[in-house]
Amino acid sequence: MNMSNDPRSERTRVKREPQRGQYGSRVIHEILDAGMIAHVGFVSADGQPLVIPMLYVRDGDRLLIHGSSASRLLNTAGEEVDLCVTVTIADGLVVARSAFNSSLNYRSVVVIGKARAIHDGPAKWDALRALTDGLIPGRWDDCRQPTELELRATWILSMPLNEASAKIRTGGPNDDDEDLALGYWAGVIPFVKDVLPPVPHDALRAGIELPEYLRRWKKDV
Repeated sequence: MNMSNDPRSERTRVKREPQRGQYGSRVIHEILDAGMIAHVGFVSADGQPLVIPMLYVRDGDRLLIHGSSASRLLNTAGEEVDLCVTVTIADGLVVARSAFNSSLNYRSVVVIGKARAIHDGPAKWDALRALTDGLIPGRWDDCRQPTELELRATWILSMPLNEASAKIRTGGPNDDDEDLALGYWAGVIPFVKDVLPPVPHDALRAGIELPEYLRRWKKDV
């Protein structure tokens, strides 16, 4: 675990607004744990650059990225594939007196490295369990387990967090001194993510109560 605030590689050093860069594992893990959708960038086998939104969870010092066997990324992967994975959480719209200084408060993580497809049966089973419970703690033991056909149709990539950096912006607008007296409103419009009560499926069998772990589920942000 990286306890310092120095980048593990020059590839992950934040170059624009470097004061916003964070490299400690605790900060990186907290941001990753608050999200669930990553934008995964790669170059396909035919040379086409692509970015695909994919479900993920953090499992210790690695990411588990979920996909289908029909995915272009996973068909490109083979044994391993170079990826750039980004996760961003928007916290508020920064309204400055000038259009130029308007911005966004956010927390983001960029991970660079090689990801490997998990093919081994027991390892794949454990990874799928970790991914399921990572998204909804307690769900794996409260649903039907995958069939062999479903396991073959599901791919999971494992990507180490060896090269990762966070970038965070907080606070109000950074207006130029000469703009402070202008007659325009300035400040922050905060964003709050809310989780609404679960909605039962139309075909849910009568008498099945909402499990407590779903009743209390809320992704920390």
